[in-house]
Amino acid sequence: MITRKSLEVPGFPFGQLQHILYTENEKGNKVLSETKEISAMLRVRLSASDAHYGGQLVNGAHMLSLFGDVATELAILCDGDEGLLVGYESIEFLAPLYAGDFVEVTGRITKIGRTSRRMEFEARKVICARLDISDSAADVLETPIIVGRAIGTTVVKAEQQRKIHTAS
Repeated sequence: MITRKSLEVPGFPFGQLQHILYTENEKGNKVLSETKEISAMLRVRLSASDAHYGGQLVNGAHMLSLFGDVATELAILCDGDEGLLVGYESIEFLAPLYAGDFVEVTGRITKIGRTSRRMEFEARKVICARLDISDSAADVLETPIIVGRAIGTTVVKAEQQRKIHTAS
């Protein structure tokens, strides 16, 4: 039998949730077999069609859509099902995004309930369009710019979950 338990593991950065996988040995004792953080990342180029406002400014809701894509991947990694992102606890828009920028979006599961999964998201601009130089100029940012953060909850119905967990 396999049991999965989530908890914070000493030696990992504070707040990083680790998935602990136990298996039973021949005597029926639980034996640690794997630890794994559940996290996901995607990187996209924002196109002219993503621009919503003058000056090629991209709507902040586009970043929320990217957070939703990461939430879907996290739910699949955790439960084998897409689940449903039901709401945000907090959202911060910290810097603008423009057509031609490249944004990297990361997310991680920070808490697992019976059906709920609490997730934290962060978006960073890693390449900046330089329309002031030319239509196709861009710079790789030495230090990515954090453009947004959010905390949200995804729900995966118990009958849809294909992996075993204990609430953390």
